[in-house]
Amino acid sequence: QVQLVESGGGSVQAGGSLSLSCAASGYTYTTKYRCMGWFRQASGKEREGVAVTYFNTGNTFYADSVKGRFTISKDKPRNTVYLQMNSLTPEDTAMYYCVADCRGGTWSDRTIYTYWGQGTQVTVSS
Repeated sequence: QVQLVESGGGSVQAGGSLSLSCAASGYTYTTKYRCMGWFRQASGKEREGVAVTYFNTGNTFYADSVKGRFTISKDKPRNTVYLQMNSLTPEDTAMYYCVADCRGGTWSDRTIYTYWGQGTQVTVSS
């Protein structure tokens, strides 16, 4: 059974930084679908893709709103993905969810992901 365990959320003032991590256990799918990444959902808004990295190709994708501020990285042997978030703004406040196992489709389409973590809260105050 695949489990995604997130950590690293918290509260920070605008302009600050936070780092999230997600460790996948039991993740033994073929490399074709091996990806991990992050979505987020702010109160009253739809869940949106933040960043995703594909393990086999090394391709990474970012939402326009976080480009230049967030960096996704991975530790393949440990099936772990990280999200370094810099220059945070109150608009980044949301529950952040780890995702894994991408079926074919657009990376920002939440329906292509098989596994989801429980989420970790990020709160940015002005």
